[in-house]
Amino acid sequence: MSTPSHTATPGTTSTGSDAPRQPVFVTTHWSLVLSARDKNSPQSADALEKLCRAYWYPLYAYVRRTGQSKENAEDLTQAFFARLLEKNFLEAAEPERGRFRSFLLIALKRFLANEWDRVRAQKRGGGQTHVPLDTELAERKFQAETTAGEVSPDRLYDRRWALTLIEQTMAQLRAEFERAGKATEFDRLKTFLTADKNAISYPAAAAELGMNESALRVAVHRLRKRYRELFREEIAHTLAEGEDIDTELRHLLVVLSE
Repeated sequence: MSTPSHTATPGTTSTGSDAPRQPVFVTTHWSLVLSARDKNSPQSADALEKLCRAYWYPLYAYVRRTGQSKENAEDLTQAFFARLLEKNFLEAAEPERGRFRSFLLIALKRFLANEWDRVRAQKRGGGQTHVPLDTELAERKFQAETTAGEVSPDRLYDRRWALTLIEQTMAQLRAEFERAGKATEFDRLKTFLTADKNAISYPAAAAELGMNESALRVAVHRLRKRYRELFREEIAHTLAEGEDIDTELRHLLVVLSE
């Protein structure tokens, strides 16, 4: 899957504006978790659960790729989240504090090495914090990805992390258009996000969409710009304050290009 070039300065504003935008966040989701990790803060717990709900599938895919069955992968992923949300796993997060992506994978590897026997001995889902997982959808994604060729569990995890960021970004972008009463416009224009600029025939596209060519160019420009901003914001959610978004962005784009 291709993505537009992510080079815009992040910020927030209403859909369709080219006005200068303000900095993205004072505190990112992951920074919030880290800053309150010793205080049992409800705000920190909510932020951690939100991140887990958004990024559980890359972990499921990793567990499946290590050779576990669908049922075992579901049990292990659910048990991992229960342990993560109920125990103070963040005490051991120091080496991985910069990126939620890295922290989750390292924590999962430790969990798999130490907890598999205990998980098997427990009644499935019994007495655990439950994070809803759409494992049927997850399994379809996993099968589609792994039939395309061999890939290591770590690389599959990173690729799915990047694609999950894109899915989150697209959902955010669509929500903005819906709030502005422009859901139909979004559905008509979203294909331009993955099209190479040089491959777009604006006259033909404008005629097909019933738009003035100049208006279409402006609409596509604004859509691409807002997409880049939101993508950077999604990355920022998973980084600690002070971490370089562009470094993480370059890593994710390399993963997606493989």
